[in-house]
Amino acid sequence: MATENKNLSEYDKNTIPNAKDFRFGIVVSEWNDTITEGLYNGAFEALTDCEVPAQQIIRWNVPGSFELIYGAKKMLQTQNVDAVIVIGCVIQGETKHFDFVCEGVTQGIKDLNVQTDIPVIFCVLTDNTMQQSIDRSGGIHGNKGTEAAIAAIKMAYIRQQASISHPFNQPLLSSGAIQIEETPIKIENE
Repeated sequence: MATENKNLSEYDKNTIPNAKDFRFGIVVSEWNDTITEGLYNGAFEALTDCEVPAQQIIRWNVPGSFELIYGAKKMLQTQNVDAVIVIGCVIQGETKHFDFVCEGVTQGIKDLNVQTDIPVIFCVLTDNTMQQSIDRSGGIHGNKGTEAAIAAIKMAYIRQQASISHPFNQPLLSSGAIQIEETPIKIENE
């Protein structure tokens, strides 16, 4: 394994945008809560380490990983956040349930990122064993919650910068899409 005995959660605060004015949502699955609590702690600690005030971090719990999609959607609609982190843990069992849940959650979070203007960061462990999840939620491979928090800060910053300096000089449609006007190309004969 390429990440064996490596902690991938270390970050350089000097390379991370100023996050003190951002507001973050974290939706946490209660299923496999030993793991999801570790991931949440990693995310919360990284956000506050990067100057996000604790009162600007909103936590909601949902029963399982499949419910992360709905929880994130409602948070996006009601909490005026700059990014949402979804935290879950699905561990391979003896049935295909693992595949269906992982696929559904992945597609649902992807859909939220396509349909809304607020980034939703995927922090759902999909491991074969409990030990693999322990290793990635504060164990020998670091904390994927920490990594998700850093990704959330960077994506909130990208969103902010895109809204400040819109590079397009085209009108917006009522849907918010940019109207691109075609300019005819004039081809001259030689």
